Amino acid sequence: MSEMTNKIEGWCHFCLRDHAAYKDKLSAALDSAGFILHPVDLSTPQGSGMIFFDEVNQPLYDFIGEVSRSSSNHILAIATDHSVLVEDTYWRLLQAGAADVFAWDHSVEPSREIAARFKRWEEVDTLMGSPLVQNNIVGQSPAWTSLLRQIVEVARYTDVSILITGESGTGKELMARLIHTLDARPNKRNLVVVDCTTIVPDLSGSEFFGHERGAFTSAIAARDGAFMLAHEGTLFLDEVGELPPGLQAELLRVVQERTYKRVGSNTWNKTDFRLVCATNRDLHQSMAQGDFRQDFYYRIAAWTCKLPSLGERPEDILPLAHYFMQQLRPDQESLLLDGPVLRYLLKRNYPGNVRDLKQLVTRIMHRHVGPGPITVGDIPKEERPLLEASACDWGDETFERAIRRALLVGVGLKEIGRTAENTAIRIAVANENGNLPRAASKLGVTDRALQMRRATQRSQGNGAD
Repeated sequence: MSEMTNKIEGWCHFCLRDHAAYKDKLSAALDSAGFILHPVDLSTPQGSGMIFFDEVNQPLYDFIGEVSRSSSNHILAIATDHSVLVEDTYWRLLQAGAADVFAWDHSVEPSREIAARFKRWEEVDTLMGSPLVQNNIVGQSPAWTSLLRQIVEVARYTDVSILITGESGTGKELMARLIHTLDARPNKRNLVVVDCTTIVPDLSGSEFFGHERGAFTSAIAARDGAFMLAHEGTLFLDEVGELPPGLQAELLRVVQERTYKRVGSNTWNKTDFRLVCATNRDLHQSMAQGDFRQDFYYRIAAWTCKLPSLGERPEDILPLAHYFMQQLRPDQESLLLDGPVLRYLLKRNYPGNVRDLKQLVTRIMHRHVGPGPITVGDIPKEERPLLEASACDWGDETFERAIRRALLVGVGLKEIGRTAENTAIRIAVANENGNLPRAASKLGVTDRALQMRRATQRSQGNGAD
């Protein structure tokens, strides 16, 4: 790679039986391609590197697995001779943690191929660490960073249509906006968002294609539709799974060929946009049920990604919580979370995913006052965890309201006590299906005492039977 002026740093490791025969030759070829190589630090392996091997065995798999623990490490597994690679070894090496696998002799300029990969990885890593990504996308869990790196690369270096799937609240629209922002087109225009849940069937043609003046009764002026508004920009179809099959059929041509007609026009118009779609539906299941067209799916899903639920990335709960807290109080120092609050946030379920967490943090922050840490009293009552009932907390608000109501209508203490006793006896006997010994045990009295109390109830006209 003689034209390269920038040096490429990385580590190199040789798993070779005939070490001396290859090391100097390979090192010289990589040096000519602009590499500055150093041995891998097995205690803290970091960054991109390459492993040369002449035999595929378990120690090689183990070594790749060890140095690929961090999601920021990219590893090329390079065989010195293609004969040591058979079909399943490629996939096993990828499964172990390699980013790519090939043989040194599979092309005439392998060092240039390696340099190109290292350069791409470096560019993606730079984007991942940029304020553009870090200030808008929060999360450092392996599942999240691995997916985010793929999204960044596809958004930056391709113009393919992207389908984002995932549960509600996982950040699909936020990811669509990031894709638009990272798009490298020099004269890129606007991001146009269409919420497919709000499309009225009778007006869908106008919404997407636009219409000419007089095309229908209320068309008093010509109007551009979403496909023209997104020209040279990005069209984001949110909740695309809600589109009815008939409308999907109408969109096939424009999605495939980027040509369309306005409603009421015979003229074909050209448009050029990047298509990003999102849905919380399982579109494969929808296709099997006939609710989503297969031909439409394969036009919108040149590349797909599924955003993980918050339950699949628990390491990101606290970073996200601190991010939302800082958003709510941007001019103040970051607040700390008291220990019980921290543990509560980590243990809580989030059926609404990141959106659910954000709403919870917002409610907590609205209650918090002062510069001190967030404490358990800041958690709204309806959000607090449900605890198992204990012997000391049975007299809750419901019981207190009943006593308060009795006093308000003039019931005296003696009658309140008698009613409470009669009610307890009735419930205990009913719960034990009329078995008096078991009911007496529950009530903490003898069988005879229970029988006498029941006899008294009957004589007073308040039978428990």
